[in-house]
Amino acid sequence: MAKIGRDLLERLSKEGVQGPFVTVMMNTNVSPQGVEKDQIKIKNFMKEAQRRFDKRYPDQDWGPFQEKFDNLLNDKTFFRDATTSVAIILTAEETNIHRLSIRVDEQYYVGDTPYLLAIIKNAQFNYRYYLMALNRSSMSLYFMNNKKLSEVELPEDAPTDLEKALGSEITGGSTDFRAGLGYHSGNPKDEEVEIDWNNYYQAIDDFLRNGLENEEKVPLYLFALSENQTAFKKNAKYNYYDPEIAITRSPAQLSVQEMEKAAEETITDELSKREVESYQKLINRKSVDQIADIKQAAELGRVDQFFIATSNLQENFGEDPEAEYDWRQVLNTTARDVLRNSGDVFVLDQEDAPGNKSLYATLRY
Repeated sequence: MAKIGRDLLERLSKEGVQGPFVTVMMNTNVSPQGVEKDQIKIKNFMKEAQRRFDKRYPDQDWGPFQEKFDNLLNDKTFFRDATTSVAIILTAEETNIHRLSIRVDEQYYVGDTPYLLAIIKNAQFNYRYYLMALNRSSMSLYFMNNKKLSEVELPEDAPTDLEKALGSEITGGSTDFRAGLGYHSGNPKDEEVEIDWNNYYQAIDDFLRNGLENEEKVPLYLFALSENQTAFKKNAKYNYYDPEIAITRSPAQLSVQEMEKAAEETITDELSKREVESYQKLINRKSVDQIADIKQAAELGRVDQFFIATSNLQENFGEDPEAEYDWRQVLNTTARDVLRNSGDVFVLDQEDAPGNKSLYATLRY
């Protein structure tokens, strides 16, 4: 979960990229009326951020930040490509836009570190994986990213159907087989139909192993009837295929949106459950749960995993905005130190944290 935050921090900390950082977290809209509201929100955040910037950095020029805000306001693609929410992170030199799939507490932050906690929370239980819709005589491939499912454009020679994969090698009567009649066709022999079935799935597996680029080792799950899962598992040698989790129903005639919903309800829920169970096992690790101790350990590079419950982040900054702002910045800076020292940071509901603790950090030594 911390990879996104760590990669972002490394990118924003590269040579030549220095603070201060201005971060704006806001929920977004796609309707014309919503776009106008988003523009107003950005203008309001801009004014408030400038006041805090001038107070905290009186010797630095706000001009470059104002220019970047103005560019965003005039960028039609920024509003057209809206997701559930967005994190806007500005430096004097760069504009970084991070689309999020969660709703956020709309706020702005000005400091020596970009505000990472919402971006980290967005990555929590936000899995990336391939989903293969598999029938007896056809397949299609999809990719889940940022809780959105999209179809993967496959090369022309990909085995998207049995006839393309086997051609003249089909032995069981391709017409009846493609119609899904299988053993009940009455024309091809049962043994021949099963041979075609296995040969087709072997062709798919060969494509996955040799034709699908997957440098990040993203797992692949099936959306298929149980008999097709069993047959594919028998033929599969693809290293990143995980047979332990699958959607057991036919994907035929389903829209991408319907498949996305099924994937969230089945695959994402099961992955989340497993992840939470793994957290509970950490309660017996050497650990600290007070912010002063966690902060000190993080600065020394001793924190392996840092858990922050969302109960620490009061919506709209609670009753004391300044105190809540400072508290979030303490948590954010501590998270930054953990990430800089190759630790992991998690932002999740308190009941999912080890021992239901609001703050918890496992130690390396």
